Amino acid sequence: MKKIIHPIAGTIALLTIATFWVSTVAVELLGSQAAVVAVKSAIPWGFLVLIPALAVTGGTGMAMARRARGGLVGQKFRRMPIIAANGVLVLIPSALFLAHKAASGSFDAAFHAVQALELVAGMVNLSLLALNMRDGLRLSGRMRRHARDKA
Repeated sequence: MKKIIHPIAGTIALLTIATFWVSTVAVELLGSQAAVVAVKSAIPWGFLVLIPALAVTGGTGMAMARRARGGLVGQKFRRMPIIAANGVLVLIPSALFLAHKAASGSFDAAFHAVQALELVAGMVNLSLLALNMRDGLRLSGRMRRHARDKA
């Protein structure tokens, strides 16, 4: 069951973060101020999907890995503290700050600075989660390594 739940939860988490990121970029580039407010207000509600998905992914991953900490499993484990710290220390506070600022119509320099930080931190987490997904696919045999990766 863990082998089914883990990739589903991981995919949900990755797609949720990607949705946050793409929505933010799209609305900042093309949207009205009202659209920015809507997106920034909706993102914290998305945590109701994201946080449980990440928790389930982490829990099932740890259960499947048991005590293994080498190779691809070890690489996945080394990324997880960075992903978690980035989320808890940067992304969640940034999203809450931006939702508050947007709701009050305060699109000042602080809003834009935190928005830039959030976009960079979000891309870091997207990249790390994508690497974990790639390594998980390799571990499961669903993705073969390229010849250059074997060397």
